[in-house]
Amino acid sequence: MNGGSGPTGVGLDLLDRTELDRLTTRRWFLRYCYAPEEIERAHRLTGRRRQEYLAGRFAAKEAVLKALGRGLFQGVAPRDILVGRAAGGAPHVELRGSAAEAAPGTTVLISITHKGDAVAAVALTVPRDDIPGDDISRDDIPRTHDEEERRGS
Repeated sequence: MNGGSGPTGVGLDLLDRTELDRLTTRRWFLRYCYAPEEIERAHRLTGRRRQEYLAGRFAAKEAVLKALGRGLFQGVAPRDILVGRAAGGAPHVELRGSAAEAAPGTTVLISITHKGDAVAAVALTVPRDDIPGDDISRDDIPRTHDEEERRGS
């Protein structure tokens, strides 16, 4: 970010990993809040790990919405914010649909943490030109073993 304009937005979210338990049993909530890839991944997890995964993704989406200057029901569907993993394992955000329209030319940097029952996420929005090498494609994001088997890799 040297010489660039720096971050344009910041968002932070904190929740208890059990806060979403009732909602994640409802299909409408899963379809509204999570991208299809995230739902697929959650279905492969069980118990506490599934709960942590969904809570972490939800906190990340809330942090991204805040960094974009939006609320949960203010024109950007959370499912349009895909939280995946970059090549090194760090969380990576892909803005799609309504999220991409709300933030053209923007890259989102995200961090998610879990400690005990607490889940927190922080997001920074940065003009794409300020991130050297910000050309991560879906092919750069490592696939799980199950994804590789499905694709015949």
